[in-house]
Amino acid sequence: MVNLNKALLRAKSLPLALLLVLSTVYSAISVAQETLHQPWQTLLAQHVKPINNGHSSQVDYAGMKMERAQLKAYLAALGSVDKDVFAQWPAPKQLAFLINAYNAWTVEFILTAYPDLASIKDLGSFFSSPWSKKFIPLLGETRSLDNIEHQLIRGDNKYGDPRIHFAVNCASIGCPALREEAYSAEKLEQQLNEQTVRFLTDTSRNRFNDSSMELSAIFKWYGDDFALGFRGSNSLPAFILLYHEALNLTPAQLALLKSEKMDNKFLNYDWALNAAR
Repeated sequence: MVNLNKALLRAKSLPLALLLVLSTVYSAISVAQETLHQPWQTLLAQHVKPINNGHSSQVDYAGMKMERAQLKAYLAALGSVDKDVFAQWPAPKQLAFLINAYNAWTVEFILTAYPDLASIKDLGSFFSSPWSKKFIPLLGETRSLDNIEHQLIRGDNKYGDPRIHFAVNCASIGCPALREEAYSAEKLEQQLNEQTVRFLTDTSRNRFNDSSMELSAIFKWYGDDFALGFRGSNSLPAFILLYHEALNLTPAQLALLKSEKMDNKFLNYDWALNAAR
């Protein structure tokens, strides 16, 4: 795709009529980018339902499969985004794009075998993780889900936001909920905050007792991400303290967290498919 930002900057000497044409094309492309995720938004709204008092969600994979052509068209649109164009987007737009891509490709991955699977792990083997399989054409390369998550999203702490762990969804019951709407640059801050509160306050996956906390294994696997200074927090307890009001922690619990003396254990992770039942 032509880099129209640079083209317009260099176009001062061009005839007015040509400048108007370039501006019209640029505006059309900008609108197209804003509506890029609308097909995914529609699919999510129709086939993802909240459960567990809104803390979790289930996916109607049978319904998704009936509309697989629309999903594939959306994935093709994501794949057509030029790497250089993506590089010029602001960080929220990039991050929303990558989270949507990860989640949509995960659903497509499930549909390749649905309904004959009980877990996304069934799509791997003894020798190969399902997340390491390269089958995703995105930003000029054929990528795996691991590549999107650990290099494009988490790599070098580029976006500096551990809340992404509550937005990407691995099609499992133990995962944070697949959100019922597409992520967008304009709403990303609100969406990430809501997903974080939604997950942290889910007592089936995170529990805060008098002197200890039982947390999802996500905090074990990615503990370092929560200690990289997000909003001044340099440890997992400090990150959790950012959400103490939503968690309704007692003064005693707050004191233990602040002193980082609260005992911690990690719960088993449920890899069963997050399919509607």
